[in-house]
Amino acid sequence: MNSAVEDPHLLVVDDDERLRQLLQKYLSSNGFRVSAAANAADARALMKSMAFDLLILDVMMLTARGDAEDRITGLERGADDYLAKPFEPRELVLRINSLLRRSAPPARAAAHAEVRMGDCVYDTERGQLKKKGKPVRLTTSESALLQLFAANAGRSFSRADLCSRLGVALERSIDVQVTRLRRKIEEDPKLPLYLQTVRGVGYVLVPDRVA
Repeated sequence: MNSAVEDPHLLVVDDDERLRQLLQKYLSSNGFRVSAAANAADARALMKSMAFDLLILDVMMLTARGDAEDRITGLERGADDYLAKPFEPRELVLRINSLLRRSAPPARAAAHAEVRMGDCVYDTERGQLKKKGKPVRLTTSESALLQLFAANAGRSFSRADLCSRLGVALERSIDVQVTRLRRKIEEDPKLPLYLQTVRGVGYVLVPDRVA
């Protein structure tokens, strides 16, 4: 990694001290700066004093289980990705790198573009969503999905295509991310005007205009 660029800073939160130490050592050997916390309280304290690029959180009621519905529950609770235990450390590194790539600032476009959707404006250059002039927080997955839709306004994407482009394993997780995005950009998420379902295909973004 380029020494002029600071290594990504990860926070590992796990109550298993042995696993926490092993992860900290392994991730450090793979080019990351790693801090660790044994519980949520310690993690919150660290987050007040340091900035982290990614949080690796063990939630025992979820991560000890690995079937599809449990993974969907994890995503619905706000996670950007989900990895069931036990896992291969190399897979964790690959998933971390994928998330970091997706959260990187988008490449500068040849022309500045804003996608308008009712009270919402999405700045494609900065990757920022505002509603009635106020910033709307997007998760890494939501940001990557909206960026893709905004760059291809009016184009329909199948769930399989979206999975492939975003590095997502489950098509159901795309549905979850779309539902979450609709809650942020639609006046009535149950009757979406902008992020529409294309029956038998997938989804399409139909903005008011792109400027």
